[in-house]
Amino acid sequence: MFAIPGHVLYHNTFAVTINASDQTLLEWLIDLTFLEPGLMSIAVKTAEEIEKMRLAGRLAAEVLEMIEPHVQPGVSTEEIDQICHDYIVQQQKATPAPLNYMGFPKSICTSVNHQVCHGIPGGKTLKNGDIVNIDITVIKDGFHGDTSKMFFIGEPSVLARRLTKITLEALWIGIEQVRPGAHLSNIGHAIQQYVESNNYSIVREYCGHGIGRKFHEEPQVLHYGSPGNGVLLQPGMCFTIEPMVNAGKRQVKLLPDGWTVVTKDRSLSAQWEHTMLVTETGYEVLTLRKGEENALPGAT
Repeated sequence: MFAIPGHVLYHNTFAVTINASDQTLLEWLIDLTFLEPGLMSIAVKTAEEIEKMRLAGRLAAEVLEMIEPHVQPGVSTEEIDQICHDYIVQQQKATPAPLNYMGFPKSICTSVNHQVCHGIPGGKTLKNGDIVNIDITVIKDGFHGDTSKMFFIGEPSVLARRLTKITLEALWIGIEQVRPGAHLSNIGHAIQQYVESNNYSIVREYCGHGIGRKFHEEPQVLHYGSPGNGVLLQPGMCFTIEPMVNAGKRQVKLLPDGWTVVTKDRSLSAQWEHTMLVTETGYEVLTLRKGEENALPGAT
């Protein structure tokens, strides 16, 4: 996800935001005091809005399917960005959400090797052995679809292949926690337990988020924490799950460009992301790509 404007405050296993341009810290704390516990202005989508979310999610998934044959050694991430931009605008008649979002200069994010998230596409070409996360968000009919996928450039190292596999498995383990009446924190707990049991670390400074008419809505979806806390999931809620997993230590830093996040120890990092809908009996993956249908044991 992109960093939310203002500050992000973490309290136990949930996070809420202050919009620095609209509220002082005191005003925000007063507002928080009178919120019903667990409710952070979370939008529950109507049937009509869910259909629009399905369309936006499907389009985002199709961009990742389209770009796969272009992600090759010798291709620059800037070239990948341009191909995705043209496809979204010209073929899908949609809008690339990252472009000009809070000043972001490109239409997609490309995070290579030790870059964790929000990498800005540029002229540097991909080389054999690289791994890259391509993060796509499209806007269609006023609604957002957000998803990302890891790509191998040529033949990856054993470490890169295992890290990418464990991160994908962690995503699906988190997804399996989604059902009405479940606590939101169960998602992050399940992800953290699995990742750390495989001797990797979870990035804590960035997280998943609610999504719909806005790129980023409540709730924030942490990828770590204790189970049984915070928001109770309800049918009609939409949010992303997008664990960022480091091969080394969890600490990250922001580069001077103000966007690109990297591992402090320069270890490899991987991420996968899907946009989710809570259904009456389980979940629906709104950004499911072709070939992923076999990974849906709990979907309804």
